[in-house]
Amino acid sequence: MTDQIQERFYITTPIYYVNGVPHLGHAYTMVATDAFARWHKLMGDDVFFLTGTDEHGLKVAQAAEEQGLSPIDWVDKVSQGFVEAWSKLGIDYDDFIRTTQKRHYETVSAFMQTIYDNGYIYEGPYEGHYCIPCEAYYLESELLEGALCPIHQIEAKVMQESNYFFALSRLTEDLLSWYRDNPNVAIPESKRNEALGFIKGGLEDISITRTSLRWGVPVPWDPAHVFYVWCDALVNYATAIGFGVDQERFERWWPEVHHVLGKDILRFHLVWWPAMCMAAGVAPPKQLIVHGWLLVGGEKMAKSRGNKVDPLELVDSFGLDPVRYYLLRETPFGADGDFSYEGLIQRSNSELSNNYGNLLSRVVAVVVSKLGGVAPSSSRSSAIADEIVSLAKASADAWQRFMGHEAIEHAIEMIRKTNAYLEANEPWKMSASAELEQILGDALEVLRIVSILLYPAIPTTTEVVWSRIGMAGQVCEQRTSIALDWGGYPGGARLVKSEPLFPRLMLD
Repeated sequence: MTDQIQERFYITTPIYYVNGVPHLGHAYTMVATDAFARWHKLMGDDVFFLTGTDEHGLKVAQAAEEQGLSPIDWVDKVSQGFVEAWSKLGIDYDDFIRTTQKRHYETVSAFMQTIYDNGYIYEGPYEGHYCIPCEAYYLESELLEGALCPIHQIEAKVMQESNYFFALSRLTEDLLSWYRDNPNVAIPESKRNEALGFIKGGLEDISITRTSLRWGVPVPWDPAHVFYVWCDALVNYATAIGFGVDQERFERWWPEVHHVLGKDILRFHLVWWPAMCMAAGVAPPKQLIVHGWLLVGGEKMAKSRGNKVDPLELVDSFGLDPVRYYLLRETPFGADGDFSYEGLIQRSNSELSNNYGNLLSRVVAVVVSKLGGVAPSSSRSSAIADEIVSLAKASADAWQRFMGHEAIEHAIEMIRKTNAYLEANEPWKMSASAELEQILGDALEVLRIVSILLYPAIPTTTEVVWSRIGMAGQVCEQRTSIALDWGGYPGGARLVKSEPLFPRLMLD
């Protein structure tokens, strides 16, 4: 059977501010998006995965000044830190965009000029409560008591300046129609409802330029202004695929864009960005996938609160795949989660070491001791095949719905049931026979299928398992259209005992 490209799949993360270093909240978004991209590659889709850094705005200029550097020297340094962090986390992106790149200036100018030419941008004075860390104005009704920003809980200062405005209010009915006609455009449903609440509550036109700041993309029709940082940043998704520069490439990829984002930037992505696309004559995004916050001690990670967790230190201490596994497994995608070292260790020891790693070790040990190390093939008449296939389909469906925690749970349940199957039959007590070969072949087949299903979460370790059970090629080369069917383990490979797959973790 020849694998066919099923569809193009363009997936993005938000681009990250360069006023600090990556923290675990950033890593959570990156690992989830990386897993979704890897899953779609297994499906045979043509995948394009974009991430990057957001390098303009007031707080970036302030951070550079605090460090005694020019803005460009500062963003060069910090952006490189994100590149290195994602490499260490095994993030396999296709493009890393920086908003200071020439290609981005070109696309922002072209995109916003189109909106201006279409009559959705006008000039006027603006005054409002402005949160510097958010780089956003807030309505009084949105502020906490004492005019505090609802995200950072610091005072939002009253600011006034001449701005250009985006006529967001004119697109109210267009946005409502879009959400009505595309019920799955934003997931989970609660976030779609939140976006609809913003829209139905009444949209106001939004300020999109600054004259008090020079660190940004100049407005093409009025160079005395630079674009507001969120307006600039959102266009990165169009820059990476050639809007205004390579329109054929843009049109080839854009209809299939999926944005992964945290709930704190929901309004910008689920209201402002689709409206900007509509105003530019561009189709809105295909899907917006919103996750919750990864909390520490019940609070969102933030530089100002001093509760950031360094993901690279976690990898150094506990290993790459246990960290990736915990981030995807622990928290239902879309809900808030609470990070703990104890939770990471418990997940790794109980599910990776005691279940996945133990299943591999015991099966290989019995093949070596009872069958001379020659692996038997899987059996079509397996007693556990139907149940395993059902769980595999459920896991695949969960990945398809961007519910990584569900996908992993189904895969782990496959391992649990296989370990129970071995306990019930005790192959380590049996002599070489057709029955023994069938039991061990079944277990090896489960390891084969599970390794495909867990690959998006823990790609490094699943490739090791693939090799240890004697499978040819790599997991990343498999295609789910045929690879998840029961009966794919060929047998005949010579297996050898190896070190435990997941050493047990502990706190110092």
